[in-house]
Amino acid sequence: MNEFLIAGGIMGVIGVLLAAVLAYADRKLFVYEDPRIDAVEALLPKANCGACGCVGCRSFAEKAVQGLIAPGKCTVNSAEGVAAVAALLQIDPGTEEKRVARLACAGGPHVARHVAQYVGVQTCRAAALVNGGSKGCSWGCLGLGDCERVCSFNAIQMNSHSLPVVNESLCTACSDCVDVCPKQLFSLHPVSHRLWVACRSHAEGQLAEADCEVACTACGRCVADAPPSLIQVVNNLATVDYARNSLATPAPTLRCPTGAIVWFENGKGPLRGPEAKRITRHSSLPVATANLPLQNAANFHEGVHS
Repeated sequence: MNEFLIAGGIMGVIGVLLAAVLAYADRKLFVYEDPRIDAVEALLPKANCGACGCVGCRSFAEKAVQGLIAPGKCTVNSAEGVAAVAALLQIDPGTEEKRVARLACAGGPHVARHVAQYVGVQTCRAAALVNGGSKGCSWGCLGLGDCERVCSFNAIQMNSHSLPVVNESLCTACSDCVDVCPKQLFSLHPVSHRLWVACRSHAEGQLAEADCEVACTACGRCVADAPPSLIQVVNNLATVDYARNSLATPAPTLRCPTGAIVWFENGKGPLRGPEAKRITRHSSLPVATANLPLQNAANFHEGVHS
């Protein structure tokens, strides 16, 4: 009996000591969390898109409460939501220009030639592994919709010409499409970047146009029509210096013969210049190698750009 009493006493003492240690640790290691964090998080869109530079809306709320980020930095939130966060924290809402994903290609199969028929796994990444894809233009969009599938916000839809179209009102600049595209055709830009080169081909003029009717041919007309240094031709491709974006107007698009350089008009999408050739064809161009399988067209595909 004495042994049981002693054992019980020891267990009781140990229990008291552990409780004291835990109470002391709780007091010493307690981390205060501002209740405003929960309130701010509740006012955010719960997109967890990362466009603000934070890993998620919770992280954004924490930084906003600490004064490390302005409520307006969340470009996905509504104007009312931004104002509500600012009012809660009693700070200036700040402003942040919305960014969207832009695609540097307009070469659907109705204007861009394929040199083979790809019959493998229907993803852009899989197609790109086989000799870079089936297109004559090795820089062009493969049109298999990886970007559409990866977009969590339904901001990308494939059109009738197998080209992704970005809905700017839904785009959160999360960069998922940027990461998934094997041709690196997507990039994130402020919506004020309206002058845009919808091409990434570095092929010389005639070769570029032979592969794709809407390719940039490096003719230099846009350079001549733009303010000095706004546009340069680099490696056979017109390139806009967005550090000088305040000088941009639709003027450089007016004489572009292929319509490779466009102007994004609010609510109207990319607009081509009046001298760009009209594209009336809706059907796909014939495969340039008489329907050879992709793996058998490797030599031809490489020869086009050699």
